[in-house]
Amino acid sequence: MKRLTTLASIAGLCTVVGLFMSSGLEDVSAAVVSAGWGAALVVVLRFAAVAWAGLGWHVVFPAALAPKLADCVSLRFVREGINTLLPVATVGGDFVGARLLTKRGVPGGLAGASMFVDLMTQALTQLLFTVLGLGLLLWIAGDGPVARTVTAGLAVAVPALFAFYLIQRRAGHRLVQGLLSRFASGREWRALGAIDQLYEGLRRLYGHHGRVTAAVAIHFAGWIIGTLEVYVCLRFMGYPIDFTHALVIESLAQAVRGAAFAVPGALGAQEGGLIALCAVFGIPAEAALALSLVKRFADLGVGVPSLLLWHRIEARLGDEAETSAPVRAERAAAQTVTLGPFYSYAPPRMVARLGEGEELKKCA
Repeated sequence: MKRLTTLASIAGLCTVVGLFMSSGLEDVSAAVVSAGWGAALVVVLRFAAVAWAGLGWHVVFPAALAPKLADCVSLRFVREGINTLLPVATVGGDFVGARLLTKRGVPGGLAGASMFVDLMTQALTQLLFTVLGLGLLLWIAGDGPVARTVTAGLAVAVPALFAFYLIQRRAGHRLVQGLLSRFASGREWRALGAIDQLYEGLRRLYGHHGRVTAAVAIHFAGWIIGTLEVYVCLRFMGYPIDFTHALVIESLAQAVRGAAFAVPGALGAQEGGLIALCAVFGIPAEAALALSLVKRFADLGVGVPSLLLWHRIEARLGDEAETSAPVRAERAAAQTVTLGPFYSYAPPRMVARLGEGEELKKCA
């Protein structure tokens, strides 16, 4: 897996270099400079979009067991930083987020279930966002190579998304349990209990349709917020596109990024997709590459602080563990001291009672 990721990274990097060289480094640099304060605004919009996604994660929890909104938002930034900047196939950060959520008092099964539900709602809304973008593309530009490529991608994505949902339901529970029962050793049977808790959490979360619907609405709005990145950046660069055009570019570019999940950062795929999509609206390749660069600036602007936040959280958890270890040792020692006198005091009581019995016999 690591070798495949390395090869994909090399291929993506070579693609990026080739695209920039063919478009002219000076032209791309001039387009980036022309974005001006628009690039900084894109970073701000990215912060807003990630925080908004944290709200979408928060609403899936039952009110009685819901973590603080601030915890969901901060851990959503951690997930974003890991998925964007580290070679983890865009999902490693989600498992880290679920693990850290258990440190905030959320039961492990519920934390894992919330992560799967959040991934499901994000994937579903991205699919709807892509369908919306494809419909607008067909309405504006008619059929073409881009539309046909996206349609072929949707033909694969829809069954895959449906399978991902089925795995989280009762059929998937039986499948996972059957696999573990077949291949796990006796010492690993305890994993079945953890899986039972996970699927109980999934059943509970999916059972509340109002919370799931709210999460879908919030995440879909988050994709619309992402459209502002394209709209603002291209406007600042001097290309007066309307919001509908920006929505087509953003929705289908995100679909390309999702399809290239195995390539870290979707290197090459994002740049090539933006060039093809921007060309539909008469935007030259150097502007599309400049847009991609601004988006990658936003990746760094949000991802680096998020990774630092992750490091800070892990360091704090380590300090808390070191601090609590002596306390646990003292409590254990206190229990030993408390139990000692009890047992040492018991024999005299028994002797006293035996003495009383002998005196009664003598009286008899």
